Amino acid sequence: MDRIKLFAPATVANLSCGFDVLGCCLDGVGDEMIISKNSKQKLRITKIIGQNLPLEVNANVAGVSAEALLAELDEKQGFDIEIKKNIKAGSGIGSSAASATGAVFGINKLLGEPFTTNELIKFAMEGERLASGNAHADNVAPALLGGFSLVKSYEPLEILSLPSLPELRMLILHPLIELKTKDSRSIIKQNVELKKAISQWGNLAALVSALYTQDYNLLGRSLKDEIIEPVRSILIPYFDDLKALASANGALGFGISGSGPSVFALCKGDGVAEKVKSEFQEFYQDKNIDFDLHLSKINSEGIKIIN
Repeated sequence: MDRIKLFAPATVANLSCGFDVLGCCLDGVGDEMIISKNSKQKLRITKIIGQNLPLEVNANVAGVSAEALLAELDEKQGFDIEIKKNIKAGSGIGSSAASATGAVFGINKLLGEPFTTNELIKFAMEGERLASGNAHADNVAPALLGGFSLVKSYEPLEILSLPSLPELRMLILHPLIELKTKDSRSIIKQNVELKKAISQWGNLAALVSALYTQDYNLLGRSLKDEIIEPVRSILIPYFDDLKALASANGALGFGISGSGPSVFALCKGDGVAEKVKSEFQEFYQDKNIDFDLHLSKINSEGIKIIN
């Protein structure tokens, strides 16, 4: 096989209580990538459609991630990467993770899969290091593995896949402003009150329990953020109003998707999700704010080969 076409999905990281350790994979929203072998013994990004992003390998998350994989193998085979960016950079739904995971997944396939899918995570994290200054895994892990992912530890890297619930629906509202992950991370306090940390640990543990016991009510009560949301929410237009709307219309929980500005409302069933979607749409239209809305199931498959 000399050529492969991929769908690299969007993701939601943090999920309120799991900063840098928890994420899930979305369905129907993502980038498309074509990766081909070349005879130049060189890695090249030949085309990017949809956004003005650098073609230079060392300045692009796909290139940096791919280089990390090839260096580990001391591989001389060259590859060309084409990217159709459907996820806006700086949107908070894993744009950099999609490019990074697509690159390493595709090249790994074309090389005969020297690495397991789990082993690809560390290479994709190098793309995240370029994008945000921090090699976090809470987007790249669910993008590669599908479903919910939990980072048990970074050193050594250990990723756990968590079960999903069949009626979960994820509504994403993206205010059309760009918020760089580096900037959003820079305002986070480095020291945390012990009382808040204890509350956060409890919510994260309860969320994991809720997924295993299929307890929608507990899941909703676990989607609380004592540490990051109070700082980052000021960067998102009408965050508190949206949160109140989500709650009033039956959402299980509401929070910031990754570093923002996108927000998520996690809902049980299509009916509630459509109701919240309608309310969000009407609210932002009244405020004359441009936005995108995505309604998604949890994608259990993750990145995939397409025709």
